[in-house]
Amino acid sequence: MLILRRSLLGVLLGLFTLPILVNAQDSIEWYTLGNDYAHTRFTPSAEITAENFGDLEVAWEWDGASFGAVSGRSTPSYIDGKLFTVAGYNRHVIAIDPKTGETIWSYREPKTPRAEYSMRADYGKGVAYTEIDGRGVVYIISPGFFLTALDADTGIPLEDWGTPVAIDGFPESGVVDLLKDLGHPYDPYEGIPLETGYITSSSPPIVVNDTIVVGNSAEQGYHQARIENVPGDILGYDARTGEFKWKFNVIPQPGEYGHETWENDAWEWTGDVSSWAPLSADPENDLVFIPTNSATIDYYGGFRPGDNLFAASIIALNASSGERAWHFQFVHHEIWNFDTPTAPIALDISVDGRDIPAVVQATKQGWLYTFNRVTGEPVWPIVERPVPASIVPGEVLSPTQPHVTWPEPYSMQGIGEDDLIDFTPELKAEAIIAMEDYVMGGLFNPPIHADNPDGKYAAMNCPGGAGGVNITSPPVADPNTGTLYVNEHTACFALRLIPGEEADLLFPNSTGSTTARYANGVPGATARPPRHPSGLPIWKPPYSTIVAYDMNTGEKKFTIPTGETPQRYKDVFERYGVSESEYGNTGTGALVPMVATPNMLIYTDTASDGTPMLWAIDKDNGEIIGEIEVPSRSSYGMSSWTHDGHQYIMLQTSSSLTAMALPAAQAESSGY
Repeated sequence: MLILRRSLLGVLLGLFTLPILVNAQDSIEWYTLGNDYAHTRFTPSAEITAENFGDLEVAWEWDGASFGAVSGRSTPSYIDGKLFTVAGYNRHVIAIDPKTGETIWSYREPKTPRAEYSMRADYGKGVAYTEIDGRGVVYIISPGFFLTALDADTGIPLEDWGTPVAIDGFPESGVVDLLKDLGHPYDPYEGIPLETGYITSSSPPIVVNDTIVVGNSAEQGYHQARIENVPGDILGYDARTGEFKWKFNVIPQPGEYGHETWENDAWEWTGDVSSWAPLSADPENDLVFIPTNSATIDYYGGFRPGDNLFAASIIALNASSGERAWHFQFVHHEIWNFDTPTAPIALDISVDGRDIPAVVQATKQGWLYTFNRVTGEPVWPIVERPVPASIVPGEVLSPTQPHVTWPEPYSMQGIGEDDLIDFTPELKAEAIIAMEDYVMGGLFNPPIHADNPDGKYAAMNCPGGAGGVNITSPPVADPNTGTLYVNEHTACFALRLIPGEEADLLFPNSTGSTTARYANGVPGATARPPRHPSGLPIWKPPYSTIVAYDMNTGEKKFTIPTGETPQRYKDVFERYGVSESEYGNTGTGALVPMVATPNMLIYTDTASDGTPMLWAIDKDNGEIIGEIEVPSRSSYGMSSWTHDGHQYIMLQTSSSLTAMALPAAQAESSGY
């Protein structure tokens, strides 16, 4: 019933977007991690306008240092007059007063070795929420892979919910040990033996009607050199009781759809294919949308031949049963770290006179994959095209990959000489020399191994496993206009493989027991791509942009650089005799958080001198209509909501939260 009421409110607000109507509300909530089930990160709050944007001030700051917060990767939900978020490596669940920033309550799960091992502990991203018989309930997945249901008013675990956990200090009720429903042998304290695999979480669950849908996460694929792991199967639970309802196998078992895409019996021992990115949903059609990452080991998959469903895919499941409604695989036999990093966005659009319930997935590849969210049919053609073969011994790549024909990409795809910086002949010549030891190529340029016959160091991968759209820059959408706003940056990787036995020494205590023939050849995510000797990026600017798409036509509305050209880049250009009129605004190269309102698109980045800034831009043409300095750089997703009649903008500033509002909100707070 709650969901129906909230859906009706959303429809009414979509019909009336005039600020005077929106401002009449005392409370406008931010219900899920992405505000709504569609994950639009759009708010109807409209008190803040172009005329008063410059008056924004810090209303309050909440310091999460005492909870061990570091990353700032958590978007608080504002529901029923409270903010709910998670913070720190122990993933404390916290309720905050939205007017003062004071902590109302906090909950911490008792420590376990399996939680302390988690490499995703501080990346909880947020909570899930629903009402049961008029009672607010907050749900959280912990780094140790427990699901907990808390009373929203008190933070106390629910009674008569879930199943008892055989660990000292855990509450008698209100918790589910998720490992027990995955089906692998495990110890309650230690978890699954590392030689078998490991599973944790980095995003909240989502409640679709009466079902809690639980995703998961594994260790980073670029830190793996062994072939065994457990699959990131999706789990469903009854929201009212915590009872286990279903499990969806992300690596199909014998007799299941897609099983034949795992050759060499790799389905028996290969893992990952987790859904570490947030989930979105269409409650009216009982659908939940699952974005998945790659199978075990980034950059080499010779031990798992085949297309490897459902890796690097979007899967639409019936939330009540866990049955697959449809799917689409973005990358066959994925070995580029092209996992899917953000939640799909549901959006109703009209294309050539047809009303389409769409879902759009932004990716690292620089493409928007657009589908009818009920049927899975692509809105515009996605075609298979030939791609290069691998030269790495034992690696057999798919001969073709899906290519989006429309909308046009938002990022540079692949790299060649024409993409290198060329403001002067000297800059271009130095760029070519810097690239001599690297193999350039298209979007699906395969990794190479250290002892390759051409003696090259690595293969260029652009926009790269950290490029395009990524974790800290979720897209936003305006459901009233069907416009999607994408923040992207170019962050090419250089892919270099070494023998598995050597790579295994780089990653102590990793999962699995059998070393792969090849694996990532450096301790980090990838080998460092070449840097221009000047200190500039080796490719042409802009280095980061916001691209707006009219999803009714697929046309780009505008492209603007984010932030301002860093002073260090300006100094280099001056040294080479390149004027500012020639290079323009390069953008900072950073990924930026955004939020959309009826009045504007708001984002945060830095000025040329590094000053953190908040910008408001016109949603139709990208022109700046407001800017102010803010206390600190913000990361991950921004949010906005209305409390007691005043609109707030929430910035996630590393270990803290910073709430921005107009002076009237602070004046009322001082007397609260």
